[in-house]
Amino acid sequence: MNPFYQGAHFLTAAAKLHQAPDDEGREVAFAGRSNAGKSSAINAICHQKALARTSKTPGRTQQIIFFELDEERRLVDLPGYGYAKVPESIKREWNRQLSLYLEKRLSLAGLVILMDIRHPLTDYDRQMLAWGRRGDLPVLLLLTKADKLKRGPAQAVRLAVERDVAADADKVSVRLFSAPERLGVDVVQATLDRWLQVPDSQTPGNEDRTSDPTLDSENDN
Repeated sequence: MNPFYQGAHFLTAAAKLHQAPDDEGREVAFAGRSNAGKSSAINAICHQKALARTSKTPGRTQQIIFFELDEERRLVDLPGYGYAKVPESIKREWNRQLSLYLEKRLSLAGLVILMDIRHPLTDYDRQMLAWGRRGDLPVLLLLTKADKLKRGPAQAVRLAVERDVAADADKVSVRLFSAPERLGVDVVQATLDRWLQVPDSQTPGNEDRTSDPTLDSENDN
Protein backbone atom coordinates (compact mmCIF):
# COMPACT_ATOMS: atom_id res chain seq x y z
CA MET A 1 0.00 0.00 0.00
CA ASN A 2 1.29 3.44 -0.93
CA PRO A 3 0.12 5.99 1.67
CA PHE A 4 0.79 8.85 -0.77
CA TYR A 5 -2.48 8.17 -2.60
CA GLN A 6 -4.43 7.89 0.63
CA GLY A 7 -4.01 11.65 0.97
CA ALA A 8 -6.07 12.35 -2.16
CA HIS A 9 -8.88 14.83 -1.56
CA PHE A 10 -11.47 16.68 -3.62
CA LEU A 11 -10.11 19.83 -5.22
CA THR A 12 -12.75 21.08 -7.66
CA ALA A 13 -15.25 20.11 -10.35
CA ALA A 14 -15.33 21.60 -13.84
CA ALA A 15 -18.22 21.47 -16.28
CA LYS A 16 -16.07 23.30 -18.84
CA LEU A 17 -12.35 23.02 -19.39
CA HIS A 18 -11.78 26.69 -18.62
CA GLN A 19 -13.04 25.97 -15.08
CA ALA A 20 -10.27 23.43 -14.47
CA PRO A 21 -7.30 24.14 -12.18
CA ASP A 22 -4.32 25.93 -13.71
CA ASP A 23 -2.65 23.80 -16.37
CA GLU A 24 0.55 23.16 -14.42
CA GLY A 25 2.09 20.34 -12.43
CA ARG A 26 1.11 16.79 -13.41
CA GLU A 27 -2.15 14.87 -13.44
CA VAL A 28 -3.50 11.48 -14.54
CA ALA A 29 -7.05 11.04 -15.82
CA PHE A 30 -9.39 8.06 -15.30
CA ALA A 31 -12.04 7.32 -17.91
CA GLY A 32 -14.58 4.55 -18.41
CA ARG A 33 -18.17 3.73 -19.19
CA SER A 34 -20.64 4.42 -16.45
CA ASN A 35 -20.79 0.76 -15.41
CA ALA A 36 -17.07 0.00 -15.63
CA GLY A 37 -16.38 0.41 -11.92
CA LYS A 38 -14.35 3.61 -12.28
CA SER A 39 -15.33 5.14 -8.92
CA SER A 40 -14.68 1.87 -7.08
CA ALA A 41 -11.27 1.64 -8.74
CA ILE A 42 -10.27 5.19 -7.77
CA ASN A 43 -11.39 4.56 -4.20
CA ALA A 44 -9.38 1.31 -4.04
CA ILE A 45 -6.27 2.93 -5.49
CA CYS A 46 -6.50 5.75 -2.94
CA HIS A 47 -7.45 3.46 -0.02
CA GLN A 48 -10.62 5.43 0.62
CA LYS A 49 -14.26 4.39 0.69
CA ALA A 50 -15.97 7.47 -0.71
CA LEU A 51 -13.42 9.68 -2.46
CA ALA A 52 -15.03 9.10 -5.86
CA ARG A 53 -18.78 8.95 -5.47
CA THR A 54 -20.63 6.00 -6.90
CA SER A 55 -24.16 6.37 -8.14
CA LYS A 56 -27.07 4.05 -8.82
CA THR A 57 -27.86 6.27 -11.80
CA PRO A 58 -25.11 5.64 -14.38
CA GLY A 59 -23.83 8.72 -16.14
CA ARG A 60 -25.18 11.22 -13.63
CA THR A 61 -21.81 12.90 -13.17
CA GLN A 62 -21.42 15.47 -15.92
CA GLN A 63 -18.29 17.19 -14.64
CA ILE A 64 -14.55 16.63 -14.64
CA ILE A 65 -13.59 15.99 -11.01
CA PHE A 66 -10.11 16.90 -9.79
CA PHE A 67 -8.55 15.26 -6.73
CA GLU A 68 -5.41 16.78 -5.27
CA LEU A 69 -2.53 14.59 -4.12
CA ASP A 70 -0.16 17.45 -3.34
CA GLU A 71 0.45 20.94 -4.69
CA GLU A 72 1.90 19.58 -7.94
CA ARG A 73 -0.05 16.35 -8.57
CA ARG A 74 -3.68 15.46 -9.23
CA LEU A 75 -5.95 12.57 -10.19
CA VAL A 76 -8.84 13.38 -12.52
CA ASP A 77 -12.19 11.56 -12.75
CA LEU A 78 -13.67 12.06 -16.21
CA PRO A 79 -17.43 11.76 -16.84
CA GLY A 80 -18.70 8.28 -17.60
CA TYR A 81 -21.75 8.43 -19.84
CA GLY A 82 -22.21 5.04 -21.48
CA TYR A 83 -25.79 4.64 -20.26
CA ALA A 84 -26.68 8.22 -19.42
CA LYS A 85 -30.17 9.16 -20.51
CA VAL A 86 -29.44 12.69 -21.61
CA PRO A 87 -30.09 14.61 -24.84
CA GLU A 88 -27.69 14.06 -27.72
CA SER A 89 -26.71 17.73 -27.57
CA ILE A 90 -25.33 17.23 -24.06
CA LYS A 91 -23.43 14.09 -25.11
CA ARG A 92 -21.89 16.05 -27.99
CA GLU A 93 -20.79 18.77 -25.59
CA TRP A 94 -19.25 16.17 -23.26
CA ASN A 95 -17.38 14.76 -26.24
CA ARG A 96 -16.08 18.20 -27.13
CA GLN A 97 -14.91 18.96 -23.60
CA LEU A 98 -13.27 15.54 -23.21
CA SER A 99 -11.46 15.77 -26.53
CA LEU A 100 -10.18 19.24 -25.68
CA TYR A 101 -9.02 18.05 -22.28
CA LEU A 102 -7.27 14.89 -23.50
CA GLU A 103 -5.65 16.47 -26.54
CA LYS A 104 -4.73 19.93 -25.21
CA ARG A 105 -4.13 19.66 -21.44
CA LEU A 106 -0.36 20.13 -21.00
CA SER A 107 -0.24 18.84 -17.41
CA LEU A 108 -1.93 15.57 -18.35
CA ALA A 109 0.75 12.88 -17.97
CA GLY A 110 -1.26 9.73 -18.62
CA LEU A 111 -4.68 8.16 -19.13
CA VAL A 112 -6.22 5.17 -17.34
CA ILE A 113 -9.14 3.63 -19.26
CA LEU A 114 -11.32 1.24 -17.27
CA MET A 115 -13.26 -1.47 -19.07
CA ASP A 116 -15.49 -4.19 -17.65
CA ILE A 117 -13.57 -7.37 -18.47
CA ARG A 118 -16.81 -8.91 -19.73
CA HIS A 119 -17.38 -6.05 -22.22
CA PRO A 120 -14.00 -4.66 -23.33
CA LEU A 121 -13.17 -2.29 -26.16
CA THR A 122 -16.57 -0.75 -26.77
CA ASP A 123 -16.89 2.13 -29.22
CA TYR A 124 -16.52 4.51 -26.28
CA ASP A 125 -13.28 2.81 -25.17
CA ARG A 126 -11.90 3.07 -28.69
CA GLN A 127 -12.83 6.76 -28.83
CA MET A 128 -10.92 7.36 -25.59
CA LEU A 129 -7.94 5.48 -27.00
CA ALA A 130 -8.07 7.64 -30.13
CA TRP A 131 -8.10 10.84 -28.07
CA GLY A 132 -5.22 9.52 -25.97
CA ARG A 133 -3.30 8.74 -29.14
CA ARG A 134 -3.87 12.23 -30.51
CA GLY A 135 -2.72 13.65 -27.17
CA ASP A 136 0.40 11.43 -27.31
CA LEU A 137 -0.46 10.03 -23.87
CA PRO A 138 0.69 6.77 -22.30
CA VAL A 139 -2.42 4.67 -21.62
CA LEU A 140 -3.15 1.98 -19.04
CA LEU A 141 -6.13 -0.21 -19.93
CA LEU A 142 -7.60 -1.74 -16.77
CA LEU A 143 -9.87 -4.75 -17.21
CA THR A 144 -12.05 -4.24 -14.16
CA LYS A 145 -14.23 -6.75 -12.32
CA ALA A 146 -11.65 -9.44 -13.07
CA ASP A 147 -12.98 -11.36 -10.07
CA LYS A 148 -16.10 -12.09 -12.11
CA LEU A 149 -14.10 -14.50 -14.30
CA LYS A 150 -11.84 -17.41 -13.49
CA ARG A 151 -8.13 -16.91 -13.98
CA GLY A 152 -7.91 -18.67 -17.35
CA PRO A 153 -10.75 -16.78 -19.06
CA ALA A 154 -9.57 -13.51 -17.51
CA GLN A 155 -6.08 -13.95 -18.93
CA ALA A 156 -7.58 -14.89 -22.30
CA VAL A 157 -9.47 -11.59 -22.40
CA ARG A 158 -6.32 -9.68 -21.44
CA LEU A 159 -4.34 -11.32 -24.23
CA ALA A 160 -7.11 -10.63 -26.74
CA VAL A 161 -7.18 -6.95 -25.78
CA GLU A 162 -3.39 -6.77 -26.00
CA ARG A 163 -3.53 -8.19 -29.52
CA ASP A 164 -6.20 -5.66 -30.47
CA VAL A 165 -4.06 -2.68 -29.36
CA ALA A 166 -0.73 -4.18 -30.45
CA ALA A 167 -0.14 -1.35 -32.91
CA ASP A 168 0.13 1.00 -29.93
CA ALA A 169 2.07 -1.38 -27.68
CA ASP A 170 4.73 1.25 -26.99
CA LYS A 171 2.08 3.52 -25.48
CA VAL A 172 -0.64 1.16 -24.22
CA SER A 173 -0.46 -1.52 -21.53
CA VAL A 174 -3.23 -3.87 -20.36
CA ARG A 175 -3.76 -5.18 -16.83
CA LEU A 176 -6.37 -7.07 -14.82
CA PHE A 177 -8.06 -5.22 -11.96
CA SER A 178 -10.52 -5.99 -9.19
CA ALA A 179 -11.42 -3.38 -6.58
CA PRO A 180 -12.94 -5.86 -4.05
CA GLU A 181 -9.89 -8.13 -4.23
CA ARG A 182 -7.44 -5.24 -4.67
CA LEU A 183 -6.02 -7.05 -7.67
CA GLY A 184 -3.77 -4.71 -9.65
CA VAL A 185 -3.84 -1.83 -7.14
CA ASP A 186 -0.06 -1.90 -6.63
CA VAL A 187 0.46 -2.05 -10.38
CA VAL A 188 -1.67 1.06 -10.94
CA GLN A 189 0.09 2.91 -8.14
CA ALA A 190 3.49 2.07 -9.63
CA THR A 191 2.32 3.41 -12.99
CA LEU A 192 1.01 6.58 -11.36
CA ASP A 193 4.32 7.00 -9.55
CA ARG A 194 6.10 7.11 -12.91
CA TRP A 195 3.63 9.31 -14.73
CA LEU A 196 3.25 11.77 -11.86
CA GLN A 197 6.98 11.65 -11.04
CA VAL A 198 6.24 10.98 -7.37
CA PRO A 199 9.40 11.57 -5.29
CA ASP A 200 11.09 8.47 -3.88
CA SER A 201 10.37 9.78 -0.40
CA GLN A 202 6.64 9.33 -1.09
CA THR A 203 6.87 5.73 -2.28
CA PRO A 204 7.20 2.58 -0.16
CA GLY A 205 10.74 1.25 0.19
CA ASN A 206 12.29 -2.18 0.02
CA GLU A 207 9.75 -3.65 -2.39
CA ASP A 208 9.55 -4.12 -6.12
CA ARG A 209 6.50 -2.15 -7.23
CA THR A 210 7.12 -2.69 -10.95
CA SER A 211 6.08 -6.34 -11.11
CA ASP A 212 2.53 -7.23 -12.02
CA PRO A 213 1.00 -9.96 -9.84
CA THR A 214 -1.59 -10.59 -12.52
CA LEU A 215 1.18 -11.92 -14.77
CA ASP A 216 2.82 -14.28 -12.26
CA SER A 217 3.22 -17.89 -13.33
CA GLU A 218 1.77 -17.18 -16.76
CA ASN A 219 2.60 -19.50 -19.59
CA ASP A 220 -0.12 -18.66 -22.07
CA ASN A 221 -0.13 -20.24 -25.48
